[in-house]
Amino acid sequence: MIYLVEDDDNIRELVLYTLKGQGMAARGFDRPSAFWAAMELESPTLVLLDIMLPEEDGVSVLKKLRANSATRRLPIILLTAKSSEYDTVLGLDAGADDYIAKPFRMMELLARVKALLRRTDEAAPPFFSVGPLYVCPARHEVRVADRPVVLTLKEFELLCVFLENPGLVLTRAQLLDRIWGYSFNGESRTVDVHIGTLRQKLGEAGSYIETVRGLGYRFEDKTE
Repeated sequence: MIYLVEDDDNIRELVLYTLKGQGMAARGFDRPSAFWAAMELESPTLVLLDIMLPEEDGVSVLKKLRANSATRRLPIILLTAKSSEYDTVLGLDAGADDYIAKPFRMMELLARVKALLRRTDEAAPPFFSVGPLYVCPARHEVRVADRPVVLTLKEFELLCVFLENPGLVLTRAQLLDRIWGYSFNGESRTVDVHIGTLRQKLGEAGSYIETVRGLGYRFEDKTE
């Protein structure tokens, strides 16, 4: 799934039409708030991000994505009417993988998208494979018994934290700090609910996430 954040209706519709015409799944958003809401439901494989946006500019969105462990390696191409060297450097320094100035040709955009996705695959990013569970953080891909699993951003982050710390007991407080980025003042039930839905979506692999009574949770490889 490719996400496009672009407030110009004509450009957004044309880019989406072009991507879908090439067999690529794509969704468009006219403002960052809609994009962030979608990120909570499904994590994309690539983001096309305009710089000049309402609510917050694209560079701010980019910096937030790069600051999050779950989206740090997410492929991102900036789209902007600005074409000065300063804006190009600003976007690339903030962590963009590529940059294309408006007006651009659709075939050029397609070539950039395909090239970036190809580089992502060829980079042979680290992945986790435990029994029927396969997770590739760079591509935001989760599969169980070769069946694709769609996770929300928080569920995906939780799964990655567990895979990065196999066998270690992680308390609810640690998980809240790692996933939500701050000390959560509400009930720790938030973690329990997210782990419950994560286990359900993982099916047979959900049993790898064990409850340690009175402490928290841990990921145990049951194939050993």
